[in-house]
Parts: sequence; structure tokens; C-alpha cells
Amino acid sequence: MSRQRHTTATTTSHLVCQGDRRSMEMSGALLRPRFLLLLAAVFWVAVLYFRLSVLVRGVAVAPMERTVSFAPGYEGRSDDDDGNIDPCRGRRVYIHDLPPRFNADILSRCGSTDGRWPSMCEQVSNAGLGKPLPELLEGEGEGEAALSGAGGWYATQQFALDAIFHGRMLRYGCLTNDSSEAAAVFVPFYAGFDFARHHWGYDNATRDAASLDLESWLVSRPEWRRAGGRDHFLVAGRTAWDFRRDTCLSPTWGTNLLLLPAAKNMTVLVVESSAPGLGNDMAVPYPTYFHPRTDDDVLRWQKKIKSAERPWLMSFVGAPRPGDPRSIRSQIIAQCGASSACRQLGCAFGASQCHSPGDIMRLFQSSTFCLQPPGDSYTRRSAFDAMVAGCVPVFFHPASAYLQYRWHLPGDHARYSVFIPEDGVRAGNVSIEETLRRIPGTVVRRMQEEVIRLVPRLVYADPRYSLDTVKDAFDVAVEGVIEKVAADMRKVETDRRSSWPDNIWAE
Repeated sequence: MSRQRHTTATTTSHLVCQGDRRSMEMSGALLRPRFLLLLAAVFWVAVLYFRLSVLVRGVAVAPMERTVSFAPGYEGRSDDDDGNIDPCRGRRVYIHDLPPRFNADILSRCGSTDGRWPSMCEQVSNAGLGKPLPELLEGEGEGEAALSGAGGWYATQQFALDAIFHGRMLRYGCLTNDSSEAAAVFVPFYAGFDFARHHWGYDNATRDAASLDLESWLVSRPEWRRAGGRDHFLVAGRTAWDFRRDTCLSPTWGTNLLLLPAAKNMTVLVVESSAPGLGNDMAVPYPTYFHPRTDDDVLRWQKKIKSAERPWLMSFVGAPRPGDPRSIRSQIIAQCGASSACRQLGCAFGASQCHSPGDIMRLFQSSTFCLQPPGDSYTRRSAFDAMVAGCVPVFFHPASAYLQYRWHLPGDHARYSVFIPEDGVRAGNVSIEETLRRIPGTVVRRMQEEVIRLVPRLVYADPRYSLDTVKDAFDVAVEGVIEKVAADMRKVETDRRSSWPDNIWAE
């Protein structure tokens, strides 16, 4: 019980007792008015019973919790009268019809960057997938499993998830127009693209304008008031640090979207979480170059990478970070360059190899292990490209994968990856090649099989098509959101019920 409410209750009790005492003193030698005491007791019991019964029925709650209520989606619902199983039971999603300034207008103005930022038009073309890869690339054979647009391959930008996810959401099989039936509410705000268009050359007020506008729009909606936004989720397709400006070292980096009061109740999907397991920003995979259109596309690709020849023990795609004393990229590049079992693609300024999806994917397909040290942040899009190619990722920091992507990657990281602590590499005490060669062949094959099995969960299907039985990264993420929302709502309800003594005195 809060101090204020405790004081109120104590004061009320004290006044009642004082009134009783004065009553008895004034009666003198008259008979003790027992019936008055009994009447008072009955009155207070009746008041207490009424307040409790109303509280339990959910009609009255504590003032700060009156916005919380439960929609049918949060609890089990019976099947229809004929006994048919409802495949959407507990899985329905309502999509907010946001004004176009929050999404469509951002894409339509992809070239309006005032010279501060390169045009995003090519990146957001084809439903956000980018430019399709050429039908035939040198070294690629015929067939739908080739690295070409016909096989579902695009030059997808790593921060294009906002549009891709929205497109997939519009084809979700359990959408509802009745928000009261929804287990979750999707907010199609293109936060990542908004970051890009206003990051360079603008002040913080301009950077935050769309986020503040969104907050104002959302909190005025009845769907928001139903649960205070706890059932809402949106996709901000960049790292969480890009939306926490006030907690970053640079006072001008990014927006403050995740620090807004409304966002603290929502679930926000990002490609890298800022505090895994502690906040409302949840990590989902970066978009890769592969966007299957059918289940067969996935199966054909898995078959292709399973039979791929892998002449390179290990490979690395990336640039050094000479200005970052914590980075081990220089050591990795040096070790790879000194090994006949390692091949790398340079990504230094002016190099173009890292910008060729075909070159990258062919290297990963021909490698057993792919080295994935941290870069600008702990996680890398490259790790997902590597796994989609059937290459076992090698991580050097636990935050690069193990503390992220809990919905999409196994909790037992040894099943699909290798971990080499970065301190040994930085100090020059660890040979990456020798470490990898010590892994038994049977263990390597098991890891490869697990990586290939994971491929569907790591790719986002083409949003213009629908997969039948295969669950992609989008499907896994939506399931995770619905489960998280249900758990959050149960916790709110549990906390509300456990605080019933306080609620009794709520007005």
C-alpha cells in the first residue's frame, strides 16, 4: 500500500474510533447504544464488499491502471459452434491505418534528401527488397536456385526491414478489422527510413518530429487506451542505439523514439537490441539478399547449399576499424591474409567487393566457417548472409548473436556456431585457424546441418507472395510478439490483482 493511501486509511480508521469514543462519553449513564455500533460495522462491511466486488469484476481499478483491459485475443477463446478449430485463435493482429506521412509518404519522397543523404529510391524499390540480382551471374548455373532475381535474390539494403515487414504484415493470414479481437496491434511507422532521411544536416527537433507526431496520434486512439499501448508493436529496422539519442555518446546521433513515454510500453522490433532481455526492443534478423516466394524456393536453396563444395576453411568479409582500439578486425584480417585456408573480400574505402551480393554469397557458399567480429555495433548483417549460405558463423563477442535473436536462434549456441573470445585474438595469443581445425569433423557437420535447418527462420519472404507451410523470420517474429504481449498483459493483470488492498481506496 502506498504511503498516501495508507495514511488515508489510517486517518479514516482513527476518525471513526474517535467518533465512537465521543459517542460513548456523551451517553453518560444511558444504555450503551450497541445497535449503533452494529449498524456502523454493517455499513463498513457493506462498503468494503461493494468495492471488492466491483474491483474483481474489472469495473473499477486503481487510477493509474484504468487504461488496462483485456481483449479476447489475450485469453483462450472457444472454437465455433460446429466445433471447428479456429487457426487464428489468439493470433489475430490489427493494423493501425496510419496517415501516409508515417510510411507511404516517406517512401514516395525517397529521393528528396537535399543532398544530405544518397537517394533511397533503389533501396526501397520492389516492396523494399531493392534491385533484383541479374538473371545469370558469372559462375552460376541455370535454375531457380541460382543467385538471381528469378530465384528470389535481391540487392537488399540491410536497414530496409520497415517496408519489408509491413508488406508481409499486410498478407498475414490472421488480420482483423476489429481491434477488440486482436492479440496484438501493429503500428506501420517507418522509423528506420525516417532516421535515414533526417540524420545528416538536421537538428534534433527535426529528427524527433515524426516520432513525437506518432506518439500524439497513437495515444489519442481508443485502441491505445485499451491497454496503454502494451499490445502495440512496431518495426524500427535499425539498431536500437539509433533510436536512443540521449543515451548515446554523440548528442546528435539518431532519434529519441525508444525514449518516448509511449514507446516504453510498446514492443519495438530492431535488428540489434540495446539491452537484450531487459527492455521492450527485441532483436530480429537483418534482411538478407534471399527472399523466397514459395516453399519450394526455400527447399531448393537448402538442397543447393547442403551439397556445396567448400574449399575454404574460413573467410571474412569486412573492413578494418583502425580508429577503434576495441576492434579486432585488424587482427582477423592479418590472420586471414597469412593463411592459405582463408579468403577475404576487402571493404576498405573505394573497394566494391563488399557491395556485390553475388561475390559475397559465393564466398560464403565456398567456406566452412565465416568470421563475424563486431563492427560499428556488436551485430552484423553478414552473420545472417553467411548462415543463409550454409556457412558456420564464428563469433568473438556474445552480444553479436547469443544475447540477441532469442526467437530465431537456438539457445544452445554451440549447435550452430563457434565462439572464440576476442581478448585472445586482440592479444595475439589465439590462432583462429588452429582453433577451427581442432573441431572434430563430425561436430562441424552437425553444425552445418543445424545452420541449413535454420535458413527459413533467418530470411524474409518476398512480401508480394505467401509461403504455405514454411515459417520465415517474419512468422517467427510475429509469434514472438504475440507471446510477449500476452505475457506482459498477464503480468499487468497479476500485479493489478495483487494490489487489491490499494485499489479498495481508489476513487
